[in-house]
Amino acid sequence: MARSLQKPECNDNAVENVNAHQDQIQIAQVTAANFEAEVIRSPQPVLVEFSATWSQPCHILDSVLDEVALACAGKVKLVRINADDNPDLSLWYEIQSVPTLLGFLGGKVRARIVGTASKEAILAKLQTAFHSSDAGFHLSTAPDTTSEH
Repeated sequence: MARSLQKPECNDNAVENVNAHQDQIQIAQVTAANFEAEVIRSPQPVLVEFSATWSQPCHILDSVLDEVALACAGKVKLVRINADDNPDLSLWYEIQSVPTLLGFLGGKVRARIVGTASKEAILAKLQTAFHSSDAGFHLSTAPDTTSEH
């Protein structure tokens, strides 16, 4: 089951990068059955969240990942894996705590974040992890400076 996000009306630099024709961003649920097709063989970078329904930190991270999904639209695919329902994947990738974010590029783990993190921290980690292999890869991590104080 994929969760749809509506594009907010704001002037955030990251949101401006979203394709003008794209009304929704999807964070798909992935399982062991489709992990290879959706993550390992993906032609674009993939950010995978290992989470659990009972975890409060995972619920806190959900809203941050919604923002990351908007900032990365068209550049990075975001997927979610229930760590409890997919123990083989959790063991294979040494998931010891949820939430854990893994950044995949070319089927290999290039970034790991354990626990909650800010949108800016996640985007900076992805930028560092994915930039070396694609000179054109750029994510805006600049905060919104258009709102009044």
